[in-house]
Amino acid sequence: MLNNMKKIVTFGEIMLRLTPPNWRRFSQASSFEAIYGGGESNVAVSLANYGLPVDFVTRLPDNDIGECALMEMRKRNVGTEHIVRGGERLGIYFLEIGAVSRGSKVVYDRAHSGMSTIEAGMIDWEKVFEGAGWFHWTGITPAISQGAADACLEAIQVANRLGVTVSTDLNYRKNLWKYGKEPGEVMPALVEGCDIILGNEEDAEKHFGLHPEAVDVTQGHSVDGQSYLSVLKQLMEMFPRAKKVITTLRGSISASHNTWSGVLYDGKTLYEAPTYQITHIVDRVGGGDSFMGGLIYGLMTYPDNDQKALNFAVAASCLKHTIYGDANLATVSEVEKLMAGDASGRVSR
Repeated sequence: MLNNMKKIVTFGEIMLRLTPPNWRRFSQASSFEAIYGGGESNVAVSLANYGLPVDFVTRLPDNDIGECALMEMRKRNVGTEHIVRGGERLGIYFLEIGAVSRGSKVVYDRAHSGMSTIEAGMIDWEKVFEGAGWFHWTGITPAISQGAADACLEAIQVANRLGVTVSTDLNYRKNLWKYGKEPGEVMPALVEGCDIILGNEEDAEKHFGLHPEAVDVTQGHSVDGQSYLSVLKQLMEMFPRAKKVITTLRGSISASHNTWSGVLYDGKTLYEAPTYQITHIVDRVGGGDSFMGGLIYGLMTYPDNDQKALNFAVAASCLKHTIYGDANLATVSEVEKLMAGDASGRVSR
């Protein structure tokens, strides 16, 4: 069945991630571990890992480091034929992984990257979407630069015209909106073309000025899914094209221990997933991306079962927290095993 599915296209920036090993602080680091990842490339890797045909579209510098990022995508069976080359450099981000009461830290070094200097017209979207049934982007891309926002809007408009399903993860990043535009000036025109919207209460507030009716959506270490319903309804009212609006539910007990769940609203019913206790987080970066990858897989594989699609997304992203690096390398069988209630972690042999 999976071989007959139309391909998924994701669009965004892939970066070089540099991380001090063994939970060291930046000031302690004498070496950094190199990983390649980014919001939309992480989603692409998840989908390819589940056996779905997927292309990742970006702009990479024509140098050895750009080639390394390209090789990482190819290694994971992600299509790269529509990646364009150009720009001065590959973006970098430095990640200091937190533990217990010390949170993780991110420092960006992505100015003048190939993706940040992309412009509308550089990608032939008509050709990209040949044989495609789904297009995914995140709020990170239009936050990078005006050119990236223009190219993203161009892609969404072509996808809408061709009848391609469009999804977004709103992904507000306060450290990225530096080119003179506020999110509220850019995001609405892009999200208007989306069929599936993933976002939390901060995304809704920072991008669109929406607020939950509840004063506080988190109560201590627990997260009440019903408290998000007002935000999901407001998003659906603001963007009537949207057929489903989803949010992840993260309760942060410490940097090493989170609760994790999610809710999906289809305009009539609010679906809630089981809550997982992630007691020993290995790497939480890419948690939302792994949720989105699982959600796209679930919605495509179980088109008439939103509850099962949501449960797959939450279980998939729960497993991602146990995997070092940006991308989720869990398999469908591993996700389904956790969905069925087996969280034992016993050796498979």
